[in-house]
Amino acid sequence: MAKQKLDLTNDKQSPVKAILWLAWPLFLEQILSTLVSFADTSMVGGLGKTATAAVSISNSFVFLINGVVMALGVGLTAYVARSVGAKDYEAAKGYIRHALLLLGLVGLPLALIPTMLHRLIPVWMGAETDYLGLAQEYLLITSVFRIFSMAMMVLGSVFRGRGDTKTPFRINVCVNILNIVGNYLLIHGNHIIPVHIDFLNIHWDIPMFGAGLGVAGAALSTGFSWLIGGATLAIMLFVKKDPTRISLRDSFKPDFQVIKRVFSLSIPAMLERFCMSASGIVVTKAIATLGTTAVAANAVYGTAESLSFMPGFAFATAATTLVGQSLGAKKPELAKRYVKYTVFIGAFVMLIAGICLHVFSLPLVTIINPDPDVVAIAQSCLKTVAYVQPIQVIAWIIAGALRGAGDTRWPFYITATGNWLIRALGSCLCIYVFKQGLEIAVICMCADQALRAVAMYFRYRTGKWAHAIKDKAPSPSA
Repeated sequence: MAKQKLDLTNDKQSPVKAILWLAWPLFLEQILSTLVSFADTSMVGGLGKTATAAVSISNSFVFLINGVVMALGVGLTAYVARSVGAKDYEAAKGYIRHALLLLGLVGLPLALIPTMLHRLIPVWMGAETDYLGLAQEYLLITSVFRIFSMAMMVLGSVFRGRGDTKTPFRINVCVNILNIVGNYLLIHGNHIIPVHIDFLNIHWDIPMFGAGLGVAGAALSTGFSWLIGGATLAIMLFVKKDPTRISLRDSFKPDFQVIKRVFSLSIPAMLERFCMSASGIVVTKAIATLGTTAVAANAVYGTAESLSFMPGFAFATAATTLVGQSLGAKKPELAKRYVKYTVFIGAFVMLIAGICLHVFSLPLVTIINPDPDVVAIAQSCLKTVAYVQPIQVIAWIIAGALRGAGDTRWPFYITATGNWLIRALGSCLCIYVFKQGLEIAVICMCADQALRAVAMYFRYRTGKWAHAIKDKAPSPSA
């Protein structure tokens, strides 16, 4: 018999229990995904700093494309969570069906953009000639599979909106295992695995197959893992037992009122992502002028820092679902209680994470890329960002709560201001005008996070977010 799902709108249960019940699969999912990204970057790093630069140089542009699709997930999550909180499962089904429609109508055309522009994007991003060809090859291969990556983003948001964080977690476990195995088999050529256990007198040299595809192997492995993940999540919407399970017999005719409501929340989130990615492109181009070593160091410290993003993402996503369902059940005080506890727990966890980043900064960056010049810069950057982790997660959690309530405009205003006036402008001034290195640009990024935390808190204190979605809005038809 299936285990009963926790009622997140029950205001008599411990809020800590509900937060952790939602957050732990998200946390484990992020651990696995980040460790796989860590291992992926490390395996590519074994090919040299040019390979690391090739894989990372187009990331900011790709994040720009992905951000549009992730923003759709914001609107869908808010409406699915509110519908489930109100026990209006037919409305939730309508939003879930439109998630699939929007993937085809919006996601597919966007996925084709980097495929068609794979030769130009690395050039626009400032790739140097020693790794330009590799960067173009990596971008082309991954772009062919990008629609499945988008499916994982959007459909994962749908599952989380209805309070199911375990299904995306389980699917991501399988996907990431496939990715790491694929990396191992495709990146390097045939080699020998030495197994030497002296006290047992065992000295084996085991031959191991390797395709030797290098950067292309990493791209293929990533792409196939996206395909498995996106397709499986879509299938689970039809087969997993849940009050919001959809069927092929349902009508998939677009309801433009539903699409309009989703976009009304998603467009500010989309613009927020656009601003973040566009400013990231500006910063990446500035960093590219510092040379291949700086580009590689930026990728290395960013990968190492992403280890601390795991709990931050988990708590922010939990806040989105908890606030959405609480407001759907017309319990705004419960929503406030969830936000308070989530901020306290998240800040404490991220304080520990920041300390770990500082203490273990050298081994973390060395594992990813052992080049001494890269290590020196990346370690310095990682120590700097370690201090901002507790402040950063407060901004994330409150922004997640505002989005769960449907208040997506103010996170956009705050993020756009911080990203452009502090992060992008500050980094460009430091690099182009004051001739500083990557380490100073990272300080600008930390200042951006601090400003966002303060501004998000003041927006939350107004209480206006609780009325961002009008209850009189009609539900989608069954």
